[in-house]
Amino acid sequence: QLQASGGGLVQAGGSLRLSCAASGRTFSSYTMAWFRQAPGKEREFVAAIMWSVSNTYYADSMKGRFTISRDNAKNTVYLQMNSLKPEDTAVYYCAARTGGIGSQVREYTYWGQGTLVTVSS
Repeated sequence: QLQASGGGLVQAGGSLRLSCAASGRTFSSYTMAWFRQAPGKEREFVAAIMWSVSNTYYADSMKGRFTISRDNAKNTVYLQMNSLKPEDTAVYYCAARTGGIGSQVREYTYWGQGTLVTVSS
């Protein structure tokens, strides 16, 4: 299971840190990712990280503002979001897959319930 948390209301230019706690299985060989879905839009890739190594991958629009990281001891993945913009408003989902980094929704097997991020202008 994946449990996402940390969403909320923030003003433009502010920061939030999302957390995704994994339980029920060993995710040491999994790739973890964050996706987001804005109202009326398709779910889109944000960032991904491999558990076993520090390989990370970001969507172009998030580079430099968002940072994905993981704490193996806590079985938790984080998404630090800085310089937030109103267009970052969305439900953010964490996801997991076996194997290497992927950026497509269909590549991920396990999904959390989502946490809402609202950025006001």
